[in-house]
Amino acid sequence: MANETATLAAYVANLKYDDIPADVLERAKALTLDFLGSAVRARQDAESTPSLLAMLATLGLDAQGEATVCGDSRTYTPAVAALLNGALGHSLDFDDTHADSSLHPSAPVVPAAFAVGEITGASGRDVLTAIVAGYEVCCRLGNALDPTSHYARGFHPTATAGTFGAAAAAAKLYGLSAEQIVAAFGVSGSQAAGSLQFLLNGAWNKRYQVGAAAMNGVVAASLAREGFIGATESVEGKHGLLVGYSDDAHPDKAVADLGQVYETMKIGVKPYPSCRYTHAAIDALIAMRREHNLTPENIQRVEIGLHRNGITLTGDAATKRRPKNVVGGQFSMYFTGALALEQGSFGWDDYERLGDPAIEALADKIDVVQDDRLEIGRTHPFGARVSIVSGEGKLERLIPDPSGEPSLFPDAQAMRQKFLQLARPVLNAGAERFADAVLALETFDRADAAIRLARQ
Repeated sequence: MANETATLAAYVANLKYDDIPADVLERAKALTLDFLGSAVRARQDAESTPSLLAMLATLGLDAQGEATVCGDSRTYTPAVAALLNGALGHSLDFDDTHADSSLHPSAPVVPAAFAVGEITGASGRDVLTAIVAGYEVCCRLGNALDPTSHYARGFHPTATAGTFGAAAAAAKLYGLSAEQIVAAFGVSGSQAAGSLQFLLNGAWNKRYQVGAAAMNGVVAASLAREGFIGATESVEGKHGLLVGYSDDAHPDKAVADLGQVYETMKIGVKPYPSCRYTHAAIDALIAMRREHNLTPENIQRVEIGLHRNGITLTGDAATKRRPKNVVGGQFSMYFTGALALEQGSFGWDDYERLGDPAIEALADKIDVVQDDRLEIGRTHPFGARVSIVSGEGKLERLIPDPSGEPSLFPDAQAMRQKFLQLARPVLNAGAERFADAVLALETFDRADAAIRLARQ
């Protein structure tokens, strides 16, 4: 380990809009729009939203502020706006994923960037630069943690590495020096937290801890701005992130080709509102259903092979076969797979079918197993192998990467359509205007004029 904290801090401090390749900036706008669509819809639909808002009211944290919360008619203080937007945008499990680090970069980064961008009067270019800085920091730290090892320790990388990414975005918009950003990262090291225990009962912790990462990043950068002395070497130190949160850290991955290779371009988007480890199998099941005219009646058995991380998150038969709530469904290969086979599609509104006897009967025909072929010689962990035994015999398909990965990234029309499907029920005609603004964010002298269009 060699000064990874200081190297990342210097990168954030020195990054300029004009230094970022045009394709990276375009990708950052597309990812931002994708995330904000989920946040808008979750303000209305996510079952955890009322309790979050009630908590803020109980604690007197719902005071009027200058920062926007997507899909809300009122404003909040910046830290609270970051918390809510982060939690909302992650609630549908429809937000982007960086395969190598197995985390969701936009959820902590974008809320922190807009919260600080609004109070500082930042331009659209400033906010985009901060978002790219945040993406690069959290994805690289996720790579360095090694997601398999990080998961094995019970940590949720979007919340842990994501805190550093949120701090980077906020620090960039404050205009902090490299030394101050080191301090912000030092505070982030004390705040980075996220447990996978939510998997046991479909708890809402996952949503909250990602929102907390966004909020904590804003707090960390704000403390550093005011001269707070944060720990140094918070990434590589004796008690730093890589030592405390992983048994197989790769510190070189935190800084390899920094400023030359953009992890932002390796972020994929989700076609389905569920854990990314379910998506390749869903792609295969939908395709096989269509190509072979499969029906639930002529399907005898289904075997789905996943990477070991996918087994950890979605494949435990004892707890995942018949989920009782939305989070359980989002992390059930059985439920999502049965939906795909029964309907030939899968969208957010399909969670209404939780507990449906037809879906549960089909889920009972599915087995999920670890497949070593998805681990050896592959750089991404999100592939799947699907075998179906039906009246036609045995059918099998291997999908190395799910749709929405960078090599299969949707075109601009598809990205816009996904956003509008989510945002229109909340923003009505305003959804079009908001989409236009985000996709032209660099033209805004003040980014707050764009994000305010997300208010209901």
